[in-house]
Amino acid sequence: MNEFELIQHFFTRSACAQGGENISLGIGDDCALLQIPAGQSCAVSTDTLVSGIHFPDNAPAFLLGQRALAVAVSDLAAMGATPIGFTLAITLPQIDADWLQAFSAGLSAMALSCGIGLVGGDTTRGPLAIGVTVMGAVPPQQALLRSGAQVGDLLCVSGPLGAAAAAVPLVLGQVDEHSMTGDTAEQLLAAYWSPQPQLKLGQYLLGQASAALDISDGLLADCGHIAKASHVCLQIQQAQVPVAEAALQLLGESAALQCALSGGDDYQLAFTIAASAVAQLQQHFPSVQVIGQVISGTGVQVVDNNGQPIQQPHRGYQHFE
Repeated sequence: MNEFELIQHFFTRSACAQGGENISLGIGDDCALLQIPAGQSCAVSTDTLVSGIHFPDNAPAFLLGQRALAVAVSDLAAMGATPIGFTLAITLPQIDADWLQAFSAGLSAMALSCGIGLVGGDTTRGPLAIGVTVMGAVPPQQALLRSGAQVGDLLCVSGPLGAAAAAVPLVLGQVDEHSMTGDTAEQLLAAYWSPQPQLKLGQYLLGQASAALDISDGLLADCGHIAKASHVCLQIQQAQVPVAEAALQLLGESAALQCALSGGDDYQLAFTIAASAVAQLQQHFPSVQVIGQVISGTGVQVVDNNGQPIQQPHRGYQHFE
């Protein structure tokens, strides 16, 4: 099977490549043609996942397909964009029909869930790596940026944190999931392999949130991006950070809290918003939690109930650190 037969068999015919109302031309030509809704801007983001860095070498193909697309679509959610299409650039060590069929099925499952279609890409031979570029539409001058946080705003997160980081020992096979009680292992693995991009929340926040991003490298590290871009300090009340129950059950309070603060891979949204808008927001999205506020200064500060700073030895993941 050559490259073009591979694309035709496993991707062109897949459920995620069957077009959408804003896809004029999909897979098959030198470029795809997308129809951006009138008066809107195109939001574009790229994510790359590398075997042995972002996922274990023996990762289940179906779950990997889900995860590869979800982490990319999460960037659209962080901007308040509506998904339109995505491209897939995949490097494979060899052609494994069963693996590719499962990967394509996982990719399609997440694509259908997010309302986004596969419109093209590239396949090459080499160590396993997956690059996904997503495209969406957002009203001009309304995209959620990192640079708009204002002193006096509240800092919020869209849901519980820490489950994906706590799942890493399970993903790597260092802990036997069958040794765990209840559905703890299932919840942790779902958080890691199939994060749910917060698309509806992101779109709701258009015109309301002053700054936003998705939490990929850890709450503290990612909040640092908002603080830097907005020239403010984000003060986090440690006791208000929502820690995933499954992480607490596996690790205990202290270790689970560290996963929530710096573990990453949550793909929840962190955002700043005026205090007057929070009550109505929480009526629509009850899982949203206020965790702090925007104050004058720089960086990110974690404080206890008395407002005293708590030192954090590890603030998040960096590739080249």
